[in-house]
Amino acid sequence: MKFIKTPVKGMCDMLPADMRLREHILQMIKTSYAAYGFMQIETPVMEHIENLTSKQGGDNEKLIFKVMKRGADLTRAIDAGKQEFADNGLRYDLTVPLARYYANNKEKLPTPFKALQIGNVWRADNPQKGRFRQFTQCDIDILGDDTNLAEIELVAATSDMLSQIFSEVGITDFTIHINDRQILRAAALQAGFDEEAIGSVLISLDKYDKIGLDGIRKELIENGYAEEVVTRYLSIYESLQGDVTCGDFCKDIAEEYLDRKVVDGVDDIISCAKAMINEHVKITFDPTLVRGMGYYTGTIFEISIDGYNFSIAGGGRYDKMIGKFCGQDVSACGFSIGFERIITILKDKLETVTPVSEKNLAILIGKNVSLDRKLEIFKRAKALRAEGTTVTIQPMRKNMKQQIEKLEAEGFKEFEKVYND
Repeated sequence: MKFIKTPVKGMCDMLPADMRLREHILQMIKTSYAAYGFMQIETPVMEHIENLTSKQGGDNEKLIFKVMKRGADLTRAIDAGKQEFADNGLRYDLTVPLARYYANNKEKLPTPFKALQIGNVWRADNPQKGRFRQFTQCDIDILGDDTNLAEIELVAATSDMLSQIFSEVGITDFTIHINDRQILRAAALQAGFDEEAIGSVLISLDKYDKIGLDGIRKELIENGYAEEVVTRYLSIYESLQGDVTCGDFCKDIAEEYLDRKVVDGVDDIISCAKAMINEHVKITFDPTLVRGMGYYTGTIFEISIDGYNFSIAGGGRYDKMIGKFCGQDVSACGFSIGFERIITILKDKLETVTPVSEKNLAILIGKNVSLDRKLEIFKRAKALRAEGTTVTIQPMRKNMKQQIEKLEAEGFKEFEKVYND
């Protein structure tokens, strides 16, 4: 049998320099969010297949890595002629597992509960730059707060964290886009679409950045919707010029379709968040922002950086999901950070890897150095490590110049060469 040395498609080996950068950024994320009161939790990488296929995850449910039943359970399923042989699956995000986690542990948790979750997720997706089949997600969620204080905290905390991370590579400007699913629904109803059509209409609107209004018009008509309804719908968006407030966009939407409290809520979130975020960060109402996850019920948000065709964070309010697990509705709002995409941007911008530490020393020991001399070196290295210095001890290679170059590439700055006595 021939062994394959490359990783499975869409999954990556991590070199030491990669891991140092990742751990450095993860520590920044944890420290930044802890300052806002978020508490770290952990959920299993596998979930019940019933939870993963509950129509809460949108298109992600088509990308599940399923885990087959084992032993007698699999045999019984085959003998019974059942079509579904999986009972578990690898999680495709951290939100569905969080809902189950909260329902199972809510009596032990504070209200509101501010959760930080970091872990790998898996999607059978088409790999490309910044998109993998196994990748790390970082989520913050506030459960049990039905006010827009939750949205304001999430936006402010995430903006603060990203500003700290990107300042290391000279990026100061990014944009926070905000919308509300209730506004998206109201605009479609105002135009004359039926309630049942809204999901399909929003799938087309979500392509605004790629195909524009003309492309959306063509797609909606091809999908069988009446031309006059499509024209009425897109006229709401055709008037968009530059920045537009939520109030201006919604002024012609009838109150039978949209509660004015929703409009006021979005404007309040933007106003309060502006007072808390870095002056270089732009926050704007974006009526074309959709976000495809089926569980969103209210405010949605996304963060983008100029020059990159993908978002680096996104989230929103999902007040109905947890109730499906515990039998009573629990207010919930969350932000998911595209960790792999952030790493991709940083690696594009970084000229050098993150050093092993600020204080470091590489000791290269020659071939004939005595045991007593080696013991002295080991004791000294122990004392330096206790003081916070990173010390590596290596046998001196014949090509010492190349050896030092590799160590410098790893972030070492100080070198000590020890020859025979």
